[in-house]
Amino acid sequence: MGFFNNMFGSKQEQRSLNWKVLDDSAQLDHAIEASNKKPVVIFKHSTRCGISRMVLNQFQNNADFDEDQVLLLYLDLLAHRDISNEISERFGILHQSPQMIILQNAEVVHHSSHSAIVPSTVENIINQTQN
Repeated sequence: MGFFNNMFGSKQEQRSLNWKVLDDSAQLDHAIEASNKKPVVIFKHSTRCGISRMVLNQFQNNADFDEDQVLLLYLDLLAHRDISNEISERFGILHQSPQMIILQNAEVVHHSSHSAIVPSTVENIINQTQN
């Protein structure tokens, strides 16, 4: 493998954000309340989907925001589809995977799916809350 790494460049080190696992309705209630103080990002991820994994990795590797300024929640769709359904019902958002939902002041201020999931959206919302 050393030969290929030298020839094609070494594999980029994967960055990991400080995601908190979202796995019950009480946590969702807490997240909605927390969104009154700072933005809350919910990343809905299908652990069996390569595209979802790629989007998550790209998001993490390109994130350039202060994690203290946002609450990051990770939802494993295969284990907790009921929570995804609850999010859809509460906020009137069609379920997608992968999907990023941003809450602020107990409301959805942004949601996107697949290649539209980019960290600059989070950065922009953080900047708006500071102004």
